[in-house]
Formats: sequence, C-alpha cells, structure tokens
Amino acid sequence: MDNRAIGIFDSGLGGLTALSALRELMPGENIIYFADSARVPYGAKSKKELMAMARQDLELMASFSVKLIIAACGTVSSNASRILESFPVPTVGVLKPGIRDMSLIPGEAPLGIIATQASIRAGAFRRELERLCPGREIIDLPCPRFVPLIESGHTGEDDPELKKAVEDSLAAAKEAGIAALLLGCTHYGLIAPAISAFLGEDVKLVSASRSAARAACLRLEQNGLTGGSGETLYYTSGDAGEFSAAASRLLARDIKARQLPVMEIKS
Repeated sequence: MDNRAIGIFDSGLGGLTALSALRELMPGENIIYFADSARVPYGAKSKKELMAMARQDLELMASFSVKLIIAACGTVSSNASRILESFPVPTVGVLKPGIRDMSLIPGEAPLGIIATQASIRAGAFRRELERLCPGREIIDLPCPRFVPLIESGHTGEDDPELKKAVEDSLAAAKEAGIAALLLGCTHYGLIAPAISAFLGEDVKLVSASRSAARAACLRLEQNGLTGGSGETLYYTSGDAGEFSAAASRLLARDIKARQLPVMEIKS
C-alpha cells in the first residue's frame, strides 16, 4: 500500500474532468490538484513557454511527494512530451491514452480531433493517430474560443455564446461526417453536451481525460502503488475564491482551494 497522493495539474478548470474520472475509478486515493489559473489559457503560449511551464508544474507536483502525476493538459502533453516522459516521478499525459482509445473506433469514416491552437500547431495528436490508423482521414481543428468561454462560466448546453462557438468551430468536422471526436483539451469535456448536441448522437466523443485516468489507474495497480484515504486538496495560482466557486459548481460539491504564488517563466 502507498498512501502518497496522486498529483494532477492543468491550466485551470479542465483538469477537473480527469480528477472526476480518476475519483470514479479509484475513490480511495488521495489527490492533489493544481490549477495554473493565473496563466490560463496555455493554448496561446509558445512552445518554449509551454516547456518551461511544464517543468514548473511537474516540479510543483513533485514538491508534494506525489507517487504519480497526471498532466491533465493536452497542450502540455503535445508540446512537452519528452519532459513528461523523462521526469523522475511517473507521469501520465492525455495525448497517448486518448489517441490509443481513439484508434479503436471501427469503420472507415474520418476521425476528428479538437484541441488548443498550440496543440494542433504542434501536430503531435495527428501524428500519433496517423501512426495507429494509417490511411484513415483525420480532421484536426483548433478551438481557441472554448477555454476562455469555459473559464468564464459559459458551459451550459443552451448558452448562446457557447452554442455559436461550437457551431463555428466544429462545422468542418460535422461536414466531414466524422465517426468520433477526440476531446484533446481537458476543458472540452466540460462542454461535451453542447458538442454532442451539435454533432449528433451518432458521433462518439472520446475524452482524453478519461483515457488518461484509466491509464494512471492501470499503472498504479500494476506497480502496487494504490492506497489512500480519499482526500482531495485543491491549489490554484489564480484567485482562490473564484476557482473554488467555479470548481464547486462544476463538481456539485463544496470546494475550498488554496492560492499558491504565480510562477514566473525564466528565460
């Protein structure tokens, strides 16, 4: 038994989808969640900035003596994969688990990927899916409007601003007749109902957050690292009150986050 916590980090609220998925699979584990809300969105940052931020986020998680880290951020996973894979603490990103599950979608219809601008620009999601599904058409789309809307509270399926953003952003995917859509940014799971309403029920949504949670669960079980008391601690680099209110609304329970200093990117 290993009672150390599992660390989860994201740029903001999106990683809560991974936390929820992990909590369903492993209710007894201790979890430490960090939202780098002061620097959201990550998707607008350069690759150099993202690599520096990935190191900082990982080192922060390691300072809590966690036994495993989930990088619940598609932008970090697609731009700093080597940093994640070489970090001393076992780390699971959302890219490879999500693409692995996506590759299991049967048929010949195109497969869709949505993620942040930085993730799509990096091309890692597309390359990995092309490797596993050679010859299958892939539609990958950046959705820069989603994260700011989600962070500002526009998550309801009937929210007019969100509906317009979904329609504009996913028109090409709908027109292509995709069989499935990978939610490559963990934030996007928070607006899955709005996405599904636009694309139709026949289009399967694959959550990179859930895929990463399953991969983390398997890794812990295989290595005998399970154990804990079910405690969850929340930290943010942004306003603790604002994050606590938003997280409480999304998780439907009272959340009290603690504020940590904003980390500076050193050149």
